[in-house]
Amino acid sequence: MLRLRREGHINGQEVPEIILLNSHDGSSSYQMIPGIFRFVCTNGLVCGNNFGEIRVPHKGDIVGQVIEGAYEVLGVFDKVTDNMEAMKEIHLNSDEQHLFGRAALMVRYEDENKTPVTPEQIITPRRREDKQNDLWTTWQRVQENMINGGLSGRSASGKNTRTRAITGIDGDIRINKALWVIAEQFRKWKS
Repeated sequence: MLRLRREGHINGQEVPEIILLNSHDGSSSYQMIPGIFRFVCTNGLVCGNNFGEIRVPHKGDIVGQVIEGAYEVLGVFDKVTDNMEAMKEIHLNSDEQHLFGRAALMVRYEDENKTPVTPEQIITPRRREDKQNDLWTTWQRVQENMINGGLSGRSASGKNTRTRAITGIDGDIRINKALWVIAEQFRKWKS
């Protein structure tokens, strides 16, 4: 996985970026996905499928196709930034934040009875900057808690456990895309 940023967008609280993924065995294709990098917590967020994900097969003019794909992804950065700003303007009450956390846990664990932690744990901020109650910040808290793991909980058998970090690129991308979709649905619902 390679993260690419526009010149002039290296600094800031959140910067748009292109995430370039490649299959390790060359059997698949390059993927270019729009994303946002948040410096305060070093979260790399991946946008959902409706934001111009580009695939470049490992054949033909690969370099030209990657360059062309990068420009296509750059073209959606304004839309991504607009959605981010809209999410920052949407306030979530505690019940709505709980619902967001619950939906996120269902993505990760698929069965409500198998979730080792509660929605309250997954929406809990790890730092002072993340105590706001807007949709954007709630999403950041959930994403960080899910990706980094380390939350204390109980397994399905009742034993003490800790949530595991998501370390694989595929798992990271899958969770990030799903969280983006959940956040987008909340944005539409609250607008």
